[in-house]
Amino acid sequence: MANEILVEVSSEETRVAIIEDRELVEYYTEKAYGGRLVGNIYKGKVQSVLPGMQAAFVDIGYSKNAFLYIKDAVADKFNINPHTDDDTYSKNSENDSDDKVDNLDNFDNCKRSNDIFKENSNYKNDISYNSKDYNINQILKQGQVITVQVIKDPMGSKGPRVTTHITLPGRYVVLVPGVDYIGISRKISNDYEKNRLKKIAEKIRPSGMGIIMRTIAEGKDEEDFQNDIKFLTQLWQNILEREKGEHAPRCLHTDYNLLFRTIRDFFTPEIDKLIINDLDQYKKALEYAEVVSPALKSRIELFKKSKSLFDYYQIDYRLKRDLARKIWLKCGGYIIIDKAEALTVIDVNTGKYIGADNPENTIVKTNLEAATEIARQIRLRNIGGIIVI
Repeated sequence: MANEILVEVSSEETRVAIIEDRELVEYYTEKAYGGRLVGNIYKGKVQSVLPGMQAAFVDIGYSKNAFLYIKDAVADKFNINPHTDDDTYSKNSENDSDDKVDNLDNFDNCKRSNDIFKENSNYKNDISYNSKDYNINQILKQGQVITVQVIKDPMGSKGPRVTTHITLPGRYVVLVPGVDYIGISRKISNDYEKNRLKKIAEKIRPSGMGIIMRTIAEGKDEEDFQNDIKFLTQLWQNILEREKGEHAPRCLHTDYNLLFRTIRDFFTPEIDKLIINDLDQYKKALEYAEVVSPALKSRIELFKKSKSLFDYYQIDYRLKRDLARKIWLKCGGYIIIDKAEALTVIDVNTGKYIGADNPENTIVKTNLEAATEIARQIRLRNIGGIIVI
C-alpha cells in the first residue's frame, strides 16, 4: 500500500480515508442527509451586533445563529480563508484589473464585504481596511441582510462560523469574487513556478475577481485552467441570481458532496489508487474524474471483495488506535493529547524508552519521533486553534 484514497459508501453515510506511506493521515465522514455546512453560502440576516466581542450573530436558517467576527466582515487586505486543502497562500496585491475573460457579466450585483463596509462606515477610498481600526457596529446593523459563507461547522453549543469573504474552490484555482487579488499556494516553493503561475493568473483572472492558484496547479498550462474558470464563474452567476430573491435567511449554494470534494481536492497524481466499494458511486467517481482529472480515471477501482472495504484495510482499528488519548511511539515513548474548548494540549513522555547511552540522546530521539507523530495527529484530527506541546 502506498498512497491511496478509500471511499466506503453506505445507506447512512460516506466515509473517506486517505493513506500515505501506509499511514492513515486524513479521515472524513458525511451523513447521507444533512451534516456538513462548511462551504455553503447563505443569504442571512443580522440578529444582533456585539461591540464588546467585535462580532455579530447572523441567522442563516440553521438551528443556531452563525458567528461573524469583525475580521470576517471587513475586507482586510489579504484576509481570505479558502476552505480547501491549500491551507496557506503566498499573496500578491493586484490593483490592475485590465485582464479580462470574455463573456463575463458584471459581478457587482452582490454585496461583498467591501460593499457592506462602504455602506455602514466612514469609508475612505483605499484598497484595504484594517479591522482593528473599526468597531463592529460601524460595519453591521441589526436586521441587515448579508451574504455569508460557512467556514467552520457548528460544534457543541456553538453555531457555525461564517465570513463575508466568499471563495469558490475548483480543481486548480479558487475564485474569490469581488477582490482584485492573485495568490499562489505556499506549498509551491519554486520561485520560477510561482512567477509563471502568477502570469497565467493575470491573463485568466475575470475582471473584478481574485484567483488563488492551488498546489495542484503546479506545472499546468494556461488551457488547463479554462474549464475551472468557466465552471466557477458560471457557478457565481447562478448564486447571484438566487441572491436576488427577497427572502432571508435562505441557502444560496450547497457545497458538493464528499465524493466530489475528495476527487476535486485530494485525487492528485501522487495518489496511486482511489478505491470505492459502491458501484453507483464508482460510476459517479468516473464522471467526476472525467471533468476534473481525466488522466487519473484509470486509477479509480471498484472494490469487489466479500469483506467491507474499511474492514479489509483495518481502517476502524486504525481509527480506534490513532484517535486514542494516548499514542505510542515506535521507540517506546508516547504522547498524550487532551482537547479543551479553548486549546489542545499535547504532552510528550519517554515512557518505556530508556535509551542505550545517555538521557540527552533518549530525550532527543523521543522528541524527534513525537514531532513526526504530532504533525500526523494534527492533520488526522483536524486540530486547529491554540496548540500547546
